Amino acid sequence: RVALLAALLPLCCRAASERIRYAIPEELGRGSLVGPLARDLGLSPAELPARKLRIVSGDEKQYFTLGEDNTNLRVNGRIDRERICGALSPCVLSLEAVVENPFNIFHVSVTIQDINDNAPHFDREFVAIEIIESTPSGARFPLGNGRDPDTGVNSLQNYQLTPNPFFSLVVRESPDGTKQPELVLEKSLDREKQRNHHLILTAVDGGDPVQSGTTQITINVTDANDNPPVFNKDIYKVRLLENLPESSLAFQVKATDGDEGTNAEITYSFSDIANNARHLFTLDSRTGDVKVTGPLDYEEGKYYEATVEGKDGGGLSAHVKVHIDILDVNDNAPTLSLLPILNPLPEDTVPSTVVAVINVRDRDSGDNGKVSCNIDGDLPFRLEPSSENTYRLIIDRALDREKDSAYNITITARDRGSPSLWSRASLVLEVSDVNDNAPVFEEAAYSAYVAENNAAGAPVVRVRARDADAGANGRVSYWLAGGSAGAAPYVSVEARSGAVYAQRSFDYEQCREFAVAVRAQDGGAPARSSTATVRVFVLDRNDNAPRVLWPAAGEGAAAAALPAAFEVVPRSAEAGYLVAKVVAVDADAGRNAWLSYELVQASEPALFRVGPHSGEVRTARAVSERDAAKQRVVAVVKDHGQPALSATATLQVVLAESLQEALPELSERAAGGESAAELQFYLVLALALLSALFLLSVALAVLARLRRA
Repeated sequence: RVALLAALLPLCCRAASERIRYAIPEELGRGSLVGPLARDLGLSPAELPARKLRIVSGDEKQYFTLGEDNTNLRVNGRIDRERICGALSPCVLSLEAVVENPFNIFHVSVTIQDINDNAPHFDREFVAIEIIESTPSGARFPLGNGRDPDTGVNSLQNYQLTPNPFFSLVVRESPDGTKQPELVLEKSLDREKQRNHHLILTAVDGGDPVQSGTTQITINVTDANDNPPVFNKDIYKVRLLENLPESSLAFQVKATDGDEGTNAEITYSFSDIANNARHLFTLDSRTGDVKVTGPLDYEEGKYYEATVEGKDGGGLSAHVKVHIDILDVNDNAPTLSLLPILNPLPEDTVPSTVVAVINVRDRDSGDNGKVSCNIDGDLPFRLEPSSENTYRLIIDRALDREKDSAYNITITARDRGSPSLWSRASLVLEVSDVNDNAPVFEEAAYSAYVAENNAAGAPVVRVRARDADAGANGRVSYWLAGGSAGAAPYVSVEARSGAVYAQRSFDYEQCREFAVAVRAQDGGAPARSSTATVRVFVLDRNDNAPRVLWPAAGEGAAAAALPAAFEVVPRSAEAGYLVAKVVAVDADAGRNAWLSYELVQASEPALFRVGPHSGEVRTARAVSERDAAKQRVVAVVKDHGQPALSATATLQVVLAESLQEALPELSERAAGGESAAELQFYLVLALALLSALFLLSVALAVLARLRRA
C-alpha cells in the first residue's frame, strides 16, 4: 500500500515545474483545438477570471492562442512543420502559461506531428550519365538523391527503376539514415549497338496514400578510357564558420587520373547538391576550389551535403561525398519580451510579489545561446529565473510612492559568447498611492496677535498642513479639536483653507490670551490626522478712559449742589503744602494705562499745582490773607493712548485754620445751591406751560380753518 501511494501521488499532484504536453498534426486551421489548458492546469471555470490565465511564447510568431472562453488552447495560424523544424524530429513548440492569485508559471510543450503533405522530388528533372563501353559489369553509378521534407514513415522510403536488361537499381543506406540510389551495370555495353539508354527513377514515400516523384535518366555510352579519376579523400569533411565572408575559399577537392592527355584532364562539378546549398557554394570546374557565394547562417542551416563529380577527358568519372558543418558564432543578440502582471503597483505591495514575466531567447547555440539577465541600477526589484528562458521580476524591498512614483526598469540580457552580445528592454512601472502619510503642519504651534474690539469674522491666522500622499489621500481638511477653557466660542476654522476667523469681538480687559487645537485630516480610508496648537494673544486698545476714584463725584440732585470733595487748608500753609491727592485708575494696559495729571482750572491758578505723575495737589506758594476763603480746583487725568482719553476731578478747598471755621462757608454754599436749584426748577416749569399754550393755540386755529372749509 505504501509503495502504491508513493507511485500515485506524483500523478495526482503535478508540480508547477512539470510540463503539460500536447500533440497535434500540422496544417490545422486557425482556431483548431490543441487541448483543454485550463482544465489540465486544475482551474475551474469559477476561478478563471481571478486567476487571469495567459500564455507567453518567446517565438517571434505566436502559433497558439487562448480561445474566447479563455479555457482551451487553440491554433492561432497555419503551422507548417517542415518550415518550422525542417528535418528535426520531434518538432516541439514551447510556451509558458501564467496564472495569478497566486502567481505561477506552467510550461507547455506542443509536439507538431508530421502529415504526408509533401511528395518526394529530385533536384534535377533530367540526369545525363556517360558510361564508357568498356566498363565492366557490376560497376555502380550514384544517382541524385530524392528529397522529401516529411519525416518518419511519411519521408522517402524507397526508389524504383524502370526495367532494363542492362541496368538495375541498388539502394544503399548511409550512416545518417538517408537512402542513396545507385545504378548497377548488369552486362557490358556496346556503343556500336546502342548509344543511349533512357530510364525513369521513381522516389516513393511511406505515407497513406503513397506519394512519389520521378527524374529521367539518360545514359550515353562512350568509347573506352581505362583510368578513371581518383579523389585524394574518400569523404571530405569541412567545418565552416557562419560569418565566413562571401567569395572566401571554403575548401578544395582534388582528384588525379593515371591517363595522359585529354583523358587526364579532370573537370569538377556538383553531381548532387541540395537547393538550399546550391546558392551558397560554387565549384571551380578546373581547380576544384569551392567558394562561398551566399551568407552562411548557422540558425538557418547547420549542415549541408553534396556530391562532387570528377570527370576526365575520356568520360570516366569519380564521385566523392562532401559533408559541410556550419559552426556557430555569436552573431545573434538575445531578445526579450516583457509581460507586466501588476501595473500600477500599490505602494504597500509586499516584497516577493511577482510584477512581470520576462522571456529571453537567443538563436545561437552552446555558450553563445546561454543568456543571463540583470537589472540596471539600484532599484527595489530583483530577477529570479523561473525556467531556462523565463525570469520573474519580483519586488525586493518596500516601495514608497512619495520618494519614487514610477520606476523605469531597464533589463539587460547578455549571452556568454566571445565577444558577448547583449540587448536591453525597458518597462515602466507606476506606483499607486496608499494613505501612509499623516498631514504635517508647517509649524507645531502658531501664535496670532489680534487687537481688541476687532470685527466678528475678521481673519486671525492661517494654518497649513501638507500631506505627501496624492489624490484624496493628500487632500487636507481642518477643524477645531479643543483648546483652553472657554476658547471655543471665540474662533472658527475654515475646513478647506485652514483660515482661523474670530467669531466675536475680543476684549482685552476680559480675556488677554487663549489657545485652541486645530486638527488636520486627510481624505484617505482610514483617514490620518495631526494636531497643531494656535495661541491667540489679544492686544490692548485705548478704549477705557481713566476713572477717578478720589475725589469721588456726588450722586443725585442734592449731591450736585454740594461740593464733590473739600479740603481745609490752613492760611498758614507754606508753599508745597499737600492739599490732597487725586487717585485714578485705567482699565487698559501698557501706555494706554499710563496716567498723567494736570491742573486745568483753579480760583487762584498761582496758588495750587498738581504733580504730573503722582496726582498730588500742593500749594504753589504760601497762602496769604488776600486769598479768597473758598477755592475751586479742577484737575484733568490723561492716559498715553492714541488718541488719549481723560477724566476730570473737582476739589473744593476752604482756607481756614480749623474745620469749625470752615463750616459757615460750606453752609452758605449749600444754601446758595438750594436757591439756585429752586430757581432752575421754576424756570423749567414756566417754559413747559408756555409750550403747552402755544400748541393748544395752533390746534384750535387748524380746527377752525377745517370747520370753515
